[in-house]
Amino acid sequence: MVLPALPALPARPTGTGSPRRWVLLGLLTSGLFFCYAQRGTLPVAAPFMMKELGLNAASMGILLSAFFWSYSLAQVPAGWLIDRYGVGRVYAAGFFIWTVAVALTSFTSTIALLIAMRMLLGLGQGVPFPASAHVVAKWFAPGERGGVTGVYLSGNRLGQAAIGALGPALIGAFGWRTFFLFAGLAGFLWLAAWLFSMRWLESSQSTLASPVRMGAVRPSLNQFLELLQDRRMAGVFLGYFGYDYAWFLFVTWMPGYLVIERKFGPQEMAFYSSVPFLAVAFVIILSGILGDYLVRSGLNEVTVRKSLITAGMLIACLIVPAGIVTDNVTSAWLLTLAICGLGIAAPNGWVLTQAICPKPLVATATGIQNFGGNLAGVVAPALTGFIAHKTGSFELAFTIAGVLLLLGIACYWLLIPKRSSDGLGESNLEVTMKTTVTS
Repeated sequence: MVLPALPALPARPTGTGSPRRWVLLGLLTSGLFFCYAQRGTLPVAAPFMMKELGLNAASMGILLSAFFWSYSLAQVPAGWLIDRYGVGRVYAAGFFIWTVAVALTSFTSTIALLIAMRMLLGLGQGVPFPASAHVVAKWFAPGERGGVTGVYLSGNRLGQAAIGALGPALIGAFGWRTFFLFAGLAGFLWLAAWLFSMRWLESSQSTLASPVRMGAVRPSLNQFLELLQDRRMAGVFLGYFGYDYAWFLFVTWMPGYLVIERKFGPQEMAFYSSVPFLAVAFVIILSGILGDYLVRSGLNEVTVRKSLITAGMLIACLIVPAGIVTDNVTSAWLLTLAICGLGIAAPNGWVLTQAICPKPLVATATGIQNFGGNLAGVVAPALTGFIAHKTGSFELAFTIAGVLLLLGIACYWLLIPKRSSDGLGESNLEVTMKTTVTS
């Protein structure tokens, strides 16, 4: 059987130089703000819901984990849909699904319904990360992608900071049910802006490829299967598992940890649940800009990205002493530094994936990456809650996160060679993307 070859890609992305790309970047950043603010509603409300609904830490751990059951499985299909059919409608559909799920959570009273809403939320939120990576790869040059990725990733950290800062006060004033309803309805503001902007972008007359129709170059199923067999994808998958295990432990359990183990009150919990994510938003942007500068200076892009990932994940290992020290404030600040370490790694991890995969399969490849990371999201909340319930402490759970960070670093270096998809030494997959393959 003869498979149609994909056309050769231009040396620079098709959208480079167009002012429309900055509109897209603003929408991606604000979209991820809503993504993480709405995702973070349950972790912030968890201590209040545990008291009202009579849930223990193990039960809440399962509930926090339920989001990742569907979210992790949605990553690769969402990436494939985006690569095939473009970003516009796929992103809109995903956003609508997850916004409705957040609003409907306000009407739930049983564990089963809460789990169902979290899984629906996860299904919708499988879209934004593959979609964002797809847009960046198509519209920005390699020496710009780190900074641009840092900007849109700052949106989710700012969303996490905002919900951590405002959530406890809103719950105290209106209750957790009204809190979920307001958080869900607020998302429709972004959805309206996205749909309006997509109409404008589609109707704009330009010789450039439209960002909402970037499915024009459509990879085949065989090329998708070859991508799954590429060992570099295994490196991305496993490395990001180690990264995201620590990240999702922070996102899901940090408010609860501060209240349950460190005995912080609502105001202290709000401060230490928001300031670290506010700080990391700026760290992410600076790290992405630094990576871009080093790449433009002539250094190998894959080596630059892996080195910054390594530095960040090593700093994140401060999560281990954070669980051991006796002073509560010291623990909180060690956790802050650890989160900032993850911020150093974050943009470079996403750009690394873009650097090593064929560009028509960027969304699919980042879906594979995020699938690996979100398998960790399935495990981390549940295992952490189980350990805290059985041992009465989070110390062992934090140590496990540190070990997985180190193993993730090893996977990045051992499985991803010093080359990119645009350089010498192309893999069989990259040859397949450019030539006619006979099987």
